[in-house]
Amino acid sequence: MVALIEMSTERFEQLVAEALESIPEDLARLMDNVGVFVDDHSPPGNLFGLYHGTPLTRRENYGIGMVMPDRITIYKQTICAVCRTEDAVREQARVTVLHEVAHHFGIDDDRLDELGWS
Repeated sequence: MVALIEMSTERFEQLVAEALESIPEDLARLMDNVGVFVDDHSPPGNLFGLYHGTPLTRRENYGIGMVMPDRITIYKQTICAVCRTEDAVREQARVTVLHEVAHHFGIDDDRLDELGWS
């Protein structure tokens, strides 16, 4: 996959951080035990991001003791491959971050489709 726009990892990480900062404080405060990471390389296909973990809505039996954090990965290469400008990268990164955070809150792809966030 060849990027249409070249962007440093540091700049892309800043855009992802901006997307995270755009989450309303009341909602961001509810995020629990989740890390957000940027991966320079993307898996095959057109995957912009991936949530791996136990959604907050299913954590009643989350276990006792230390639990590894959930993980949200944002794929830089895939996003840059479909964008022509930095503003387009910013918007796709924002949509992707919000999409994956929604999974953290237990919102599935069908509901995200209904909401226009897929």
